[in-house]
Amino acid sequence: MPRVRLIDIRNFRCLKTFTWRPAEGLNCLIGPGDAGKSSVLNAIDLCLGARRNISFSDTDFHGLDVTEPVSISITIGELDDGLKSMETYGNYLRSFNAATGVIDDEPEHGAETVLTLNLTVKSDLEPVWTLVSGRSEAQGQTRYLTWSDRIRLCATRIGAYAENDLAWRRGSVLTKLSDEKAETSGAMAEAARQARATFGDMAEKQLSVTLGIVGDTARDLGIDIGAHPKALLDAHSVSFSGGTIALHNEDGIPLRGLGTGSARLLVAGLQRKAAKDATIILIDEVEHGLEPHRLIRLLHSIGSKEEPPPLQAFLTTHSPVTVRELSANQLTVLRHGKDGHKAVLVGSKPTIQGTVRMCPEAFLSSSVLVCEGASEVGLVRGIDQFRASQGTITMEALGLALVDAKGSDNIYSRAKAFRSLGYRTNVLRDDDVQPDKAAEGIFVKVVGAIFKWRAGRALEDELFDALPFDAVTKLLEYAVTLHGEELVGEHIKSISAGKLTLKDCRASITKDIRACLTKACATKSAAWFKNVTAMEHCGREIVGPALAKCDAEFRAIVEGVFAWIEDGRS
Repeated sequence: MPRVRLIDIRNFRCLKTFTWRPAEGLNCLIGPGDAGKSSVLNAIDLCLGARRNISFSDTDFHGLDVTEPVSISITIGELDDGLKSMETYGNYLRSFNAATGVIDDEPEHGAETVLTLNLTVKSDLEPVWTLVSGRSEAQGQTRYLTWSDRIRLCATRIGAYAENDLAWRRGSVLTKLSDEKAETSGAMAEAARQARATFGDMAEKQLSVTLGIVGDTARDLGIDIGAHPKALLDAHSVSFSGGTIALHNEDGIPLRGLGTGSARLLVAGLQRKAAKDATIILIDEVEHGLEPHRLIRLLHSIGSKEEPPPLQAFLTTHSPVTVRELSANQLTVLRHGKDGHKAVLVGSKPTIQGTVRMCPEAFLSSSVLVCEGASEVGLVRGIDQFRASQGTITMEALGLALVDAKGSDNIYSRAKAFRSLGYRTNVLRDDDVQPDKAAEGIFVKVVGAIFKWRAGRALEDELFDALPFDAVTKLLEYAVTLHGEELVGEHIKSISAGKLTLKDCRASITKDIRACLTKACATKSAAWFKNVTAMEHCGREIVGPALAKCDAEFRAIVEGVFAWIEDGRS
């Protein structure tokens, strides 16, 4: 069961340099859009594909620089006896050290025997496939796999349209399920002849006027087509070649008419059945056309929960469902840095896995702001929506994801998880309850300044103290809308020991009333705004519009958060 051990890509599309040691089983590339995930799958497909003709253009070269050739090298391990044959490939057999990732031209004891396949495209745009061997190159020798071996190693690509694999075409998954072949050439040829003759008899009656005009015109021009031209089915159109035999349901309806998602799901399942002869599978945007429950079924069908893995799968996704369903050691973040692209394995540590389960959508972003709780998440979202209404670019457009750490105890473990994978990361927290000082110190040392409310304050303290009086009144009225006058009034009466009522708070916003509302708002049994939806409304309709009139220190914190978000575009 051949497996890819090492991938090396140079100067292909957006990939200047990229080297990756994939896992033996499922490898799902994640990260922000335009990171190069699809280009990696395309490179694998082009190098391992069993196609005689492939068209390349200048746009396939990195930066349109055709002076630097495209080079895609893929090292294959777990070779069967045929691929390890000394007579066939002796000079091209190499060794791979799994511990170090080092490849040597000389097979070594204790190391795995491998073959390295290379595709090179130069400025003439002609693709050249070769096997890599320093020994043979020094002797001026080159060769590639036999055609039968190319077909055996060919990666199966399940694209947006999987209909090609639902017919008995060369290389389709149906041809890999068994050795059965339908010997139909004679019967098909006779069926084609009968179809042409039957149609001709019908067409001669239905198209007689047109046929007469054709005959007269040909005679006038001296073109000999006989006395009576016929309308027959084109012999080429009625020929039967690859794909003539296709899957149909019990009512005779072709399965290529299945929905996109159903077709991909079926082909993925069939690919699993054909794993003995086709072990490498490629699926770009695995969620395409599938509801969440069927997406999970597809992942299971290709062995996402099995050990040892039946297939080596290369996937890309923009779906949080996929990220949540897979284990952290099946996820790889594709990063683009100054020195080219690199693959960062998410890993299998419990803290990482927990973060993957809790906030999968954040792994599809480029920047992450870890918020202490739902209130901070809602506030930032709401202010961002207000800013967007004033013409400012949204945080989503800048690739930012907000993460709810669900308390100060988790905030730095979540932030550390993202930071370790190369995500641009910061935190926004309350200051009434202190997090682990050592963890915060380490994070600040790496990242720089964090965002937190003023000393000893939670978000509620900031809002009722920093907002102008008309905005505080709006907060109070919104609380009444959410919870009713009776509950809000009871909270105010209880906190003030009966000294204040809802009517008093509506009449005037004094310093004492601000302090009372701060505590009443945070009543544990029914906090006024302690969820994303409520605080999002506050941010969009109250805090955002009033920010310019807020206390200067509070305004500076909020503006600092959004300045950091906007820095992510550079």
